[in-house]
Amino acid sequence: MAYEPPSLSRTSDFPLSEQLAQLFGSRIEAGLMAAGTRLPSIRQCADRYGVSPHTVVSAYDQLLAQGLVRSERNRGFFVRERTALTTAALRPAAVPAPAAFPNDIGSLIRTMFPAGMHNQVKDSMASSRPYPASGVLPASWLDEGLLVKALRRAVVQDTTSSGAIYGTAQGDPLLRDMLARHFDALGVAAPPAQIITTSGATHALDVVARTLLQPGDSVLVDSPGWSVEFARLTRMGMRLLTVPRSPHGVDIETLAQLAATHRPKAYSTVSVLHNPTGHSLNLTQAHQVLQLAEQYDFFIVEDDTYAAFAPAYSPRYAALDGLKRTFYLTGFAKIIAPGWRVGCIAAPADWIPELLDTKLIAGLNTVTPTERALSLCLQQGWLRRHTEAVTSRLDAARNRTVQLALRHGAEFAAPPAGLFGWVETGVDTEQLAQRLLDHGWLIAPGHLFYPERCSSTRMRLNFAAGQDAAFWRAFERETQLLRTEAGV
Repeated sequence: MAYEPPSLSRTSDFPLSEQLAQLFGSRIEAGLMAAGTRLPSIRQCADRYGVSPHTVVSAYDQLLAQGLVRSERNRGFFVRERTALTTAALRPAAVPAPAAFPNDIGSLIRTMFPAGMHNQVKDSMASSRPYPASGVLPASWLDEGLLVKALRRAVVQDTTSSGAIYGTAQGDPLLRDMLARHFDALGVAAPPAQIITTSGATHALDVVARTLLQPGDSVLVDSPGWSVEFARLTRMGMRLLTVPRSPHGVDIETLAQLAATHRPKAYSTVSVLHNPTGHSLNLTQAHQVLQLAEQYDFFIVEDDTYAAFAPAYSPRYAALDGLKRTFYLTGFAKIIAPGWRVGCIAAPADWIPELLDTKLIAGLNTVTPTERALSLCLQQGWLRRHTEAVTSRLDAARNRTVQLALRHGAEFAAPPAGLFGWVETGVDTEQLAQRLLDHGWLIAPGHLFYPERCSSTRMRLNFAAGQDAAFWRAFERETQLLRTEAGV
């Protein structure tokens, strides 16, 4: 049944066509409709917003005139690639264009920064809603008092926290000592001398990549996986080799074929609570991957960003390999606070000097107050107690969200675990995302998690932000409408 969102008003001073053009235009400008996204057909759009086909044609003509969409004969209207249009004329002819991103990651990155998204959604209450697309814990779950207490004590305890002098190049000594103990509990033997601190896990990934790789190198990556990593490696000039990642884990046969054919330099992967599938490595696959790394001489870059949510004794490449050809990376933003940018690298001893040079060339200093505060959180047991409370709360949220999802027609493409679920919807989630946006809900459609642009019937779901029954009612209604329109 057609409905008229509040964003289209028949009493407005502006024609409905202008309002509709503004609705789509604002979403395109905000990155909520990625390049290549197909707009609803004229008939579908007219039914969806309760307007005439003539109004939709006029709105789409306005978007064409603004350069926001392109028209393809007998196919429809598509969001245009903005980067090439806005930068080509400004770039000197002698300067080569940077490599294109393997997928448009703007929409995915914007789910990490939801502030202001309420301007793009249906109702004014959306700004206070949890976003199922979110990549972090809800703010209400975080212990603000813990952060304040740790930072205050760090400033009092550490004379370098004032910023009057450079911090220790390799990272806060107390933090590296506490991290070594923390890793030992995970089975990863990494002495303080083999640990370098960074400004978060993403910075750690960047430091390792810039140290290990040269433009033109081949790099194995999980598919689906983390699109920010795909984009970063592509912009560095790397050739991505996609290794299918299923609910059962790494496709060993494909990995072996790619390694034999292309001789990659590294395999960048999330081993525990993989984003987006939630899968964790098992011992059999870990040994197989390590054997292939030895046989074909490639490094393993192991991103353990979700370690705080992982089951005890989860296998890790770094634990089994003893940091011989594995670079182990992690951070604490997921469990403490998104803005708490402290990460680290545990690496083979021979690579520490080069990694340190790369880190210092890019940033010179370390964030001493935050690093010392994290060391206190580890030393005093504050982080352990906070983690226990959060994981208990996450377990309850996951159970409730799974029940709601199943009740409203969704299925799980992988066993629910950790912070994220990989949900099978049965419909094109790029179309579903646009329809749910009309109701004030932001989801992360599956196509955003692949190196190449492709359609997907899956979406990544944040279990902590997926407990609202209103979201699932909207989900069920819109998936049913999409199936009806598709004749399913």
